[in-house]
Parts: sequence; C-alpha cells; structure tokens
Amino acid sequence: MPLLLMVAVSANAQENPVLTIEGGQVQGVLADDHPDVFVYRGIPYAAPPIRENRWKEPQPIVPWKGVKICDTFGHPSYQAIQYPGGYFTEWGYGKEAPYSEDCLYLNVWTKAPGKTMSKLPVALWIHGGGYREGWGSEPEFDGQEWGATDVVLVSINYRLGVFGFLTHPALSEESPHKVSGNYGILDQIEALKWIKKNISQFGGDPDNVTIFGQSAGGGSVRTLCESPLARGLFHKAVIMSAQGLSIPNPNGGGMMGGRYSGGSIDEAGANAKKVFDWAGLTDLQKMRQASTETVFALNTLYGQVTGERVRLPYMPLIDGYVSLKSFDDATREGTLADVPYMIGYTLNDMGNMAPNIVEFCKVRHEKGGKAWAYEFARPLPDDGSHPEVTQRLRGAFHSSDLWFVFKSLKHCWRPWTQGDWDLSEKMLTAWTNFVKFGDPNGKKGGTWAPCTEKNPKFMVFKLNDKDAEASFFGEPEKAPQQGFGFGFPGR
Repeated sequence: MPLLLMVAVSANAQENPVLTIEGGQVQGVLADDHPDVFVYRGIPYAAPPIRENRWKEPQPIVPWKGVKICDTFGHPSYQAIQYPGGYFTEWGYGKEAPYSEDCLYLNVWTKAPGKTMSKLPVALWIHGGGYREGWGSEPEFDGQEWGATDVVLVSINYRLGVFGFLTHPALSEESPHKVSGNYGILDQIEALKWIKKNISQFGGDPDNVTIFGQSAGGGSVRTLCESPLARGLFHKAVIMSAQGLSIPNPNGGGMMGGRYSGGSIDEAGANAKKVFDWAGLTDLQKMRQASTETVFALNTLYGQVTGERVRLPYMPLIDGYVSLKSFDDATREGTLADVPYMIGYTLNDMGNMAPNIVEFCKVRHEKGGKAWAYEFARPLPDDGSHPEVTQRLRGAFHSSDLWFVFKSLKHCWRPWTQGDWDLSEKMLTAWTNFVKFGDPNGKKGGTWAPCTEKNPKFMVFKLNDKDAEASFFGEPEKAPQQGFGFGFPGR
C-alpha cells in the first residue's frame, strides 16, 4: 500500500474509531450536514423483548460478534400503521424500519467518539405518541444539529401499547416485585443505565445527563422524575407539552389540568384478564406464544365481537415499584427529583397549559428548585400544498415546536422563512444551554428568568413577520382551546 494511502487510512481510523461498549464493538457513520458529527444508529440497549422476554423487565444485551456498523435505525415498537393525513403528513413516515416487538434500540450523535475524557453533556430524548406510537428516529428528531453544539444526543425506541404497558394478574404474580405494566418506562430507565455505563465511549459525561421529551415523552419525563428507580441517573429535565400541576377549578368541580391517569392497576389488570381469557390466552405460556398481531388487535376484537368496551389503559400506572405516587403529589410533597426543570407548551396545544405550568414552577420555587417556563407561539406556515392537513395541524399546534427544537426544518414540507430558521437556532441554543449549564440563557445567564409566583413569566418563542427577534420574555399569549382536552391524542 502506498505510504500516503496508509497515512490517509490511519487518519480516518483515528477520526472514526471502533468503540467497545456493552455487547460488543460499534462504529458510527458521518452525519449528513456536519462532517465533524458521527451518528450511531440502531445500538441495542437490552435483549429483544420477545417470546420468553415479552412483558418482562429489560434483559441483558445479547452480545454480537465483530464490529457493528451503526448505519441503520432499529425497529420502532409494534404499533398501528400510519396513513396519509394528520401527523403522517407532518412527519413523513414511511422510511422507518418495520414495526416489531424487537425494538429496544438507541441512537447516538456525537463529535467526540472514543474521546473518553471529553466529558460532553448528554441529553436523552424520549419521543411522544400517546404511549402507543412513534419512534426515536422520526425525521423531526434528527440529532445532528444537537451533536454539532457539543452535546451527545441519545434517542431511543421503547415498548408501546399492549407490549409496553399491559398489567395482568399472572404477570404480577410472576414478577419478583409482584407488579406488572410500566415496561416502557423500565425501558427508558434501562437506557439511562446504558448511558451511565457506556456514554463515556462516545465522549459523553455520565454525570451530566438531561432527560427531555414531548407529549407522552414529556409524560414519561414526569414519571421518571417521580420514580425511585431513575433517581441519580439524570441531572436536569425538560417537560414539553405534558402539563404542569393540577389547580382548583375556578368554576368548581374539583381540580383542573395537570393530572392524567389510567386508573388503578388492579382495575386495569382485571380488565386485561377478562379480555385475554376471552381469547383463550389463559396462562403466561399462551400469552407469550400468541402472535404479535393477535396480541395487538385483541382489545379491539373483543369490543367488536362482544359489543363491550373494556378499558385497558396503555400508559404509566402507579404500581408501587416503578412509580410510587403521582407527579402532582411528588412535586407538592418535595419528593420529585431535585433537578433544574424547563417546562412549556405550544400556543394551540391541548388546552391552555399556562396556569398549570405556573403552578408547577411556583411549587418548585417553594421547594428551593428552579423551573423555566416557555410557550411556542409561531403558527406554522402553510402553502396549501397539503390539503389533507386538518385543523388540528394548523397554528402552533401540539408537536409543532419539534422542528424548531431539533433545527430539523429541512425535513419538512412547510414553506419556512429565514425567520423560522433564526427562531429554530434560538430554541436549539436555549435547549442545549440548559443541557450544558442548567440554565437556558447559557453560562453567563440572561433575561429568561425562572418562573415563580411573584414572576410568572414565560419565554415566548414567536415571529413578527419574518423577524425571530420578536421572541420575548413576558406573559404567554392566549389562544382558544382546541376542544379535545388533555391527553395524548396521536403524539
């Protein structure tokens, strides 16, 4: 081999080293737009949760031989097929790996592979989707811009729906903790443990980890901030479009906003047993041998055949193991993770979340903590090229801020202005500043102050025509409620 070619090959090997992590060796590929950022797609962080591992806590990684070239994203959790219209049109699904129960994969973007002393701050992104759909490699979650800011970004897939949140008496009896369900949350905790053990290989600091998520991902962050199993595995938290704390309804009728619950775990387990027994899946062996498609469709088939709707809440439940109490109670009692928080919503989100967010920030301040509040108020531009877009996807709708937080606008069909790109840069900077310094202003501070009872102000991200400088710190804007209340409808 000629000397110059040998030098070039050697230099390239140093730039893109083979990393040794739990399970084996991996090598990344260059990101599309940043020649100094490497992406590692589809790294397993636990064994496939299939067959005997279905409805169990994450099991140890199955080792692989040789060097795994991480150029392909892993399977999303099994879920309903997406069709044109609605969020499908917005996010452009179709290029992902096939849906599968074998879904416990993560992705890493970093500028410092192999540089174990770099100690770059780490962020774990948890996708939304109502705990029943979505995946960490959707186009709006492209992490290369985060990697370019000297943050190591990790995104994950986790178990969803019946595979991620089923509670059943037989499963509880089998468990050493005598509980079942919350498998999707246990997956997220396992990803945090993976970060603790492996992220230094990617140049990340395992002692400087931020969790952030939107919609059901924000709900997951709430659960992780309460869970004793996640304590000490993260150091900052961002809750996006997932409410704050409940407050008394000024019109009477109890509390308003904040809480969301799938009911009691005993009720959920009894209902699940009823449905599975109806299908002849009367023991764990039969339940685990049933096909993916059968298990996924079971509750719908039961309702269609019997005419009876049985509530199987596929979402986190208070089980006495993963979750001990509600987010509301943990916040007010002072047992929530004592870390800095960012929390916010979009102008046309699922109702006006501002009062509940102020309540959360107020209580955190009373407990000696800090919380910064924001509102995303940029109505997304629409050139009419997608007539299938519904009213629900107009304005600053639920999830519309994701393009801006990740600065991934290039993947979207919308006619962005230069102001949108400038606004996205502002938001990316604020989020990554928070990850780096625990303050969205940056190391030296700035005008965006924590939200408190005496200073209940938000950072409002918006445009004035094409001017991103119209963002301001002050009172959030007001918008009519969308009419579908709090929940996780589709995202």
